[in-house]
Amino acid sequence: MNTSPSYQSNELIERLPPHLKQFIKPQEYEQYTAINQATWRYVMRRNVAYLSTYAHDSYLNGLKKTGIDIEQIPSMYGMNRILKEIGWAAVAVDGFIPPNAFMEFQAYKVLVIASDIRQLENIEYTPAPDIIHESAGHAPIIANPDYAEYLRRLGEIGAKAILSKYDMDVYEAVRKLSILKEAEGTPDHDIEAAVAEVERLQAIETEPSEMAQMRNMQWWSVEYGLIGELDNPKIYGAGLLSSIGESKWCMREEVQKIPYSIDVINQSFDITKPQPKLFVTPDFSYLMEVLEEFAKTLSLRKGGSRGLQRLIDSHMVGTIELSTGLQISGKFTRSITDEDNQVIFFQTEGATALAYREKELIGHGISDHPNGFCSPIGALKNINLPIEDMGPYDLKAYNFYDGKFLSFEFSSGIKVEGMNVTGIRNIQGKLMLIQLVDCTVMYKTEVLFQPSDGLFNMAIGKEIVSAFAGSADYMSFPNLYKASEVLTHRPPINLAQSKLETLYQEVRDGRAKGLPTERIHDILRTIQMEYPNDWLLPSELLELAQDESIVQRIKNHLKELVNKKSELSSLIHIT
Repeated sequence: MNTSPSYQSNELIERLPPHLKQFIKPQEYEQYTAINQATWRYVMRRNVAYLSTYAHDSYLNGLKKTGIDIEQIPSMYGMNRILKEIGWAAVAVDGFIPPNAFMEFQAYKVLVIASDIRQLENIEYTPAPDIIHESAGHAPIIANPDYAEYLRRLGEIGAKAILSKYDMDVYEAVRKLSILKEAEGTPDHDIEAAVAEVERLQAIETEPSEMAQMRNMQWWSVEYGLIGELDNPKIYGAGLLSSIGESKWCMREEVQKIPYSIDVINQSFDITKPQPKLFVTPDFSYLMEVLEEFAKTLSLRKGGSRGLQRLIDSHMVGTIELSTGLQISGKFTRSITDEDNQVIFFQTEGATALAYREKELIGHGISDHPNGFCSPIGALKNINLPIEDMGPYDLKAYNFYDGKFLSFEFSSGIKVEGMNVTGIRNIQGKLMLIQLVDCTVMYKTEVLFQPSDGLFNMAIGKEIVSAFAGSADYMSFPNLYKASEVLTHRPPINLAQSKLETLYQEVRDGRAKGLPTERIHDILRTIQMEYPNDWLLPSELLELAQDESIVQRIKNHLKELVNKKSELSSLIHIT
């Protein structure tokens, strides 16, 4: 069986863990139509002309460095050849991917690029990620080293931010809406229902998760960030760089400009509307300062009962790290705390893996713990010295060595009895795991573990020092993220659409070879008769027309379109 990837790989892509590679898909460059190419060209020409004045200096330089051509949609292969020189890579994906996965790609210095392109009717802005947004918005700015390092670090921390089930519900709803809006021929009632679901979820008042706060930070910097002086900022956010409408809207006086700070983590946003306020950072290095300030508040750094509870609420694979360095990864389902709100017992369900310093312990992968893991933690009753700090003499005194029957009680009241089989130590020589047979674990009147449950692995640690999303060892869970079942789809091209595509291709070819005036007349006549609402093709014809009479005919046609549809006035420019 051929197991080679269906996409072009390189060294940076090869090092990605399996649970990320599942999202990569081939770009299928041949699927881009002549209308797609015309859409790309129109947006890029408009954006570059405008952004040469209003974007951060890194933008135009970055377009050259990353090999992005104004005239044609970039290929992943071509981009990767050039991105490699600045230590990054790019892969194609199917629209929105799960938040933690998106962040983790960034941590590996890989840009995820939704390879589809917006429909012509959404040319100014689309809530769906597309190749204009991803490659022409994100890629150029990473040529700036300070920004590239911020993006990588944001991904590294963001990949470990704990999300909630609510976050995943919002993700699925937004993904579905973006796909429906970009799918040609979607019934209005389907889009309306999808919009209503997004609005319903957004109206729910809930405490923002760590991932929600991280997403806010990403939005107000990476997507919609401004940089420089408050009264004269420049654009660097990809959402602004890739949107004809919003790149101009954001510079209006009515759009409030606020100094960038950690407050952005609590500032929500609506992806379906222009942003009424934006945040301005003085420089890229300041973004890193704010990110590190935020990181100190995360369960990744603080651990404790709150971190564990966040993992329980997420219903997803997460990791806790104990004070001994032992890391337990799985879906956490239970936490028992004492009167001081300190965790005294935890439990997972289903596949669980144990690790130390991000490396899975031999014999403690998900196949060894398929039915969950549980353990008490904390200090022993009437003993000031924690197990992890006991030396050889202390361990012997309390029978904490192989082949001895153990019977002890934690200060929390949890009692453990069983035959000590063996133990695992960390690199400092301290115990971090004890294995017992014929073991019973009791808390008050509740049996937490009994001999019939099998071998008992007791984690050693005073406390939880870290809690984060995902697995400690990325190889422990090959299917860490569940790919969405809602897929992007391309409708078949009908006869009328096929004919229009042919005309677009002819005009595209004519840009290099030239197009006779007579043929321009014929194409314009066909447009007026069969495609009276199409405005982009006549705009392209106007570029090629030399004869004054045909120039005037095209201009008159475009003016009629603007009179019929006033919203086209921002797209059609007639001099």
